[in-house]
Amino acid sequence: GAELSEAATKAFLHNYGKLEGGESGLIPEHDIEAVSTLPSLAELVEQRQSDDGGDGVGDGDGSATTTRELLSKTIVLKLNGGLGTSMGLEKAKSLLKVKGGRTFLDLIADQISSLSSGVRFVLMNSFSTHEDTIEALRQSRPEIANQEDLVLIQSKSPKIDATTMEPVSHPKNPDLEWCPPGHGDIYPSLLGTGMLDRLLDKGFKYAFVSNSDNLGAVLSTDLLGHFASSGSAFMMEVAERTEADKKGGHLCRRKEDNQLILRESAMCPEEDKSKFQDVSTHRYFNTNNLWLDLAQLKHKMDECGGMLPLPLIKNKKTVDPRDSSSTPVYQLETAMGSAIECFPNAAAVVVPRSRFSPVKTCSDLFALRSDAYNLTADFRVELAGAAVPVVKLDDAHYKHVDKMERLCPGGSPSLIECKRLTVRGPVIFAGSTAIKGECEIVNDTGEPEELPPGTYEDQTVEL
Repeated sequence: GAELSEAATKAFLHNYGKLEGGESGLIPEHDIEAVSTLPSLAELVEQRQSDDGGDGVGDGDGSATTTRELLSKTIVLKLNGGLGTSMGLEKAKSLLKVKGGRTFLDLIADQISSLSSGVRFVLMNSFSTHEDTIEALRQSRPEIANQEDLVLIQSKSPKIDATTMEPVSHPKNPDLEWCPPGHGDIYPSLLGTGMLDRLLDKGFKYAFVSNSDNLGAVLSTDLLGHFASSGSAFMMEVAERTEADKKGGHLCRRKEDNQLILRESAMCPEEDKSKFQDVSTHRYFNTNNLWLDLAQLKHKMDECGGMLPLPLIKNKKTVDPRDSSSTPVYQLETAMGSAIECFPNAAAVVVPRSRFSPVKTCSDLFALRSDAYNLTADFRVELAGAAVPVVKLDDAHYKHVDKMERLCPGGSPSLIECKRLTVRGPVIFAGSTAIKGECEIVNDTGEPEELPPGTYEDQTVEL
């Protein structure tokens, strides 16, 4: 079996206790109130410029610290556990080429190098992404690949047999008896590997944590300065929910203690779903860009006996995900953002949507590879046009990266002036094509057909 650290074992037992106790984890509307006002990044930037145009930042303990000093006490931690299976990938998703021939991993490394002030880089890999990622870094970024404490490896959690409530047994393929414990595992992993203590010993104070597939999650010195001077243990970057986000979780306050918490859709009772989805009431969602004060994190985990008591996410699956007749199991997971409820002094800050641009589908990738996005000098990906193009490719033909690339031999068409593009059927984009306004391209023949090169504006094209 897997060797679990003491911290990982405690986290699992905490979750198992909740499962066994039949805890529903539901948070009804009458127990919470909406978060109405929060500071925004735009206000912070304005405030810092007017304070003294200053490079000085309060450091929580009242001493002024320069941005350079703060950066030298900061780690950038990227969650790199995902395989991108939903996009047909069998390697770490971060090794996918996204822009200008660079992969997510290249862009992250380049962003960090451009800060050039001793910022420490840490990757949280899973068992399935670790070897590919390290090999890619050795090839392209040997100076990073050799850094000490580069990698935190996500632990594993036993799947629980839904009938017996015991760890499941699956002799045919024992690997399937284990599952990833969700990104809430970052906390026991930091503690259990000893990395948290080593970082503190070396004088590191702050961590900026985000998903490796979110290209908007670049370390912001304005947010770092604000976080350091706030003295908070935990700060979450949130963005305004739109209709498209109404099914995802939201930030709120618990009435009994005024604590900031996250309510995910699985935590909402059926009768409160309409309130949950009202984006004018519950206005903010978690971007999963988080800021941690490492010393306060350590103190809290020590206080809780070597763990963080996070709310449980209970996923019902079958032990072999490809065989629906195999044993039903529970996979016990936690989410790293939910740690906001563990810190009475936790804070949230509203950031522009540009800090949340994850690549979840081939439609996202198709848009990102087009001229609708530019690569900046400091390796951020920025919207080039006036609006984000809403791309909906036909899943039957473009769901997997290799299929999409075969249908786009000329790369993505120009989308800089595109508002919406819908593609139905297998359409070949051969190059020298521009899509403007709102267009729909339809091919109902069942066989791949090429879209003739040219400019298409506000029209439906049937091939």
